[in-house]
Amino acid sequence: MIKIICLGKIKESFYNQALEEYQKRLKKYHEIEIIELKDYPDTNIEEALKKEAEEIKKALKPKDNPILLDINGIPKTSLEFAKLIEKDLTTNSNITFIIGSSNGVSKEIKSLIDKKISFSSLTFPHQLFRVILLEQIYRSFKIINNEQYHK
Repeated sequence: MIKIICLGKIKESFYNQALEEYQKRLKKYHEIEIIELKDYPDTNIEEALKKEAEEIKKALKPKDNPILLDINGIPKTSLEFAKLIEKDLTTNSNITFIIGSSNGVSKEIKSLIDKKISFSSLTFPHQLFRVILLEQIYRSFKIINNEQYHK
């Protein structure tokens, strides 16, 4: 099982359409579950991150094999990301990706999770990043299965 824990709801229909398309494509390869948690207003960022950390900890299960998607994580190419997915699903059968809110994630969550990867040094809207993550997961399965898609 691949789970994606993310904070906040997606309001824009174009993001939802893209997410639905990649979820449909991924059904052929693996079960994907998206868990949307409540994000908190950023009037007090530290307090919001603390509340969001509690939500994330409640959503994590002992067998989840969490990977934090973090701008300061280890950069991965698409091929490296595919190898990570293949290896982790072989050894753990579960991967849980965590996408923080627009404020990121708390220091507590960063300290709890050993695996941190970065897709880019750029900052993306967290709604768009869900689409990017699903596309890269899809690309990974195409690579793993030696199917045409990846260039």
